[in-house]
Amino acid sequence: MEKETQNKNTLTKTDNNICPSNDDTVLLGMSGGVDSSAAAILLKEAGYNVYGITIRTWDSVTESCISKEKGCCTIDSIMEAKNLASKLGIQHQIIDAREDFKKIVVADFIHEYMNGRTPNPCVLCNPEIKWKILKKKADELGCRYIATGHYANVSFSDNRYYISKGTDDAKDQSYFLWKLSQNDLTRTIFPLGKTIKAASREKIKNFGFEKLSKKKESQEICFIPDDDYRVFLEKEIPDFTDKIKPGDVIDTSGKILGKHKGYPFYTVGQRKGLEIAVGYPLFVSEIIPETNTVVLAKKEELFRKELILSDCVFQKYPEIYDGMKAVVKIRFRNPGHNAEIHIFENKIKIIFDEPVAAITPGQSAVIYDGDDIIAGGIIEKSI
Repeated sequence: MEKETQNKNTLTKTDNNICPSNDDTVLLGMSGGVDSSAAAILLKEAGYNVYGITIRTWDSVTESCISKEKGCCTIDSIMEAKNLASKLGIQHQIIDAREDFKKIVVADFIHEYMNGRTPNPCVLCNPEIKWKILKKKADELGCRYIATGHYANVSFSDNRYYISKGTDDAKDQSYFLWKLSQNDLTRTIFPLGKTIKAASREKIKNFGFEKLSKKKESQEICFIPDDDYRVFLEKEIPDFTDKIKPGDVIDTSGKILGKHKGYPFYTVGQRKGLEIAVGYPLFVSEIIPETNTVVLAKKEELFRKELILSDCVFQKYPEIYDGMKAVVKIRFRNPGHNAEIHIFENKIKIIFDEPVAAITPGQSAVIYDGDDIIAGGIIEKSI
């Protein structure tokens, strides 16, 4: 039987599903971008009493980005958030989280690459930086709810809160939100969950912020505005050139094909920049830090049938029954693959119906039941 589901991100403040205590005060994270700005306008139009905070996570004033605005922590972005808040009559504060961000998110990013894995820093930043700060500040200000500009929804059934996909398939950001806890989700509103990006731009333009409405969307990691993580690692890791040396590039049979520049500079599935010519395309299939080796393979050799997930968080259901059928996304732009889910000690084993290419350790795998997140975890290894 189909379970009754209530969507929790409606913007009607009198709806008891969203405001059981009749509390209409919301703390909104404002980055100065299109999405959080549109969320601010929507919340105000719905009648909410809105407070805004901009979380500064990284010092973007570096040689690599003085001449171009990229990322979400530039001075221009912070001022755009402040200006929009002022025009909307929203009280606004800037929170300096650079120290914690570097200790938690950046440190994990470096650790993962140094261990031959490919991290997704946004997945960690959401619960450990953004939601943690939002909840703490909301408590200080007496705000019952917190909100962000993510294109996703919060749903509720069988006494469980969980993330559901946003209406805009091209912008759906549910993949990045699997680590949010029940405590996080019970307080969260996503004003953009049922809208599309074009509507967000139009909303801002109609409000008088035409320049902001045309702002380009950054695809880079916020603390790497030039999109070159290799340069970042060299700058951030003490004695990097002493620790990371060139090593062997081999094929799946163990044959040496050449030398790599340093194993952290490669990721599973990578084709470009290998500087190895054998007469046919090769891709990175494995990174072995212990032996300072990068393994290349033909495309057909990249496919795997199983993977193991660690650091798992359950959302829609408190537990998963062995053999459950679901759809699994192994990266953000991945369409998803049919699979069978098994509990493996305190981890999750995923067995795909059909082999999947370039399963990348360190990335997230997110398990969906239709549009709803069942669980997520960090890819430990593929089999």
